[in-house]
Amino acid sequence: MTDWTGVRERVLALALAPGSDKVFGAMGHAFALDAPMTASEVADLEAWTGVELPDDYRLFLLHVGAGGAGPAYGVFPVRQEDAGRWRWIGDAPEEVEPSELAELFPGGADPAAATRILAEQPSPEAFDDLADLDAALEVWEERLAEVQYDPRFTAGALCLCDEGCGLTVWLVVTGPERGRMWRDPRSDGMELHPLRNADGSPLDFAAWYLGWLTAAEAACGLVPDTGHAGLGQPA
Repeated sequence: MTDWTGVRERVLALALAPGSDKVFGAMGHAFALDAPMTASEVADLEAWTGVELPDDYRLFLLHVGAGGAGPAYGVFPVRQEDAGRWRWIGDAPEEVEPSELAELFPGGADPAAATRILAEQPSPEAFDDLADLDAALEVWEERLAEVQYDPRFTAGALCLCDEGCGLTVWLVVTGPERGRMWRDPRSDGMELHPLRNADGSPLDFAAWYLGWLTAAEAACGLVPDTGHAGLGQPA
């Protein structure tokens, strides 16, 4: 379990560091963080979602912030709306539904299903009229999107980060992959896949976030206290 002590202060300090605006995504989040959540708020969030959040992410919410500055364009903040519904706020189109978040994470999409649709792409040679080809391609693209973006493929996972150009990063909250980070490059025609450390081991939320923080500090010429348990890999 990671010690998050001092991490919030380190992130906020980057806003004043020379050159911090050159860190990718900084123009979006400006190294700002939402306030940390209370224990009762986290408990209510878990009751609403029907899942127990991975330890590292729960402690991040309690000691660092409900979201804000982080890898790429930041960690989507989670906030409670007037009706008591919790919502992760971001530019990604995915909306978290409690019924889907509590389901078992299937480990990504079914590549065979997408392969079948890809093989059926309309060929220009089969059409004499360009308008007919465009209409056929539009129908085909809709079918492909329905297969590639079937919400069942990301059930049990939480969309936490926008990397730009439709690329997102997810935290798995159920099943054998619980606590691990997955990347979603479906907008580039690739499949969901797990993120990994340099040694090939699965990347968890703490390593993902703290790795970004250490790299951002290095880019700004800051040298963190490497003796602190919360500065590198999870303790």
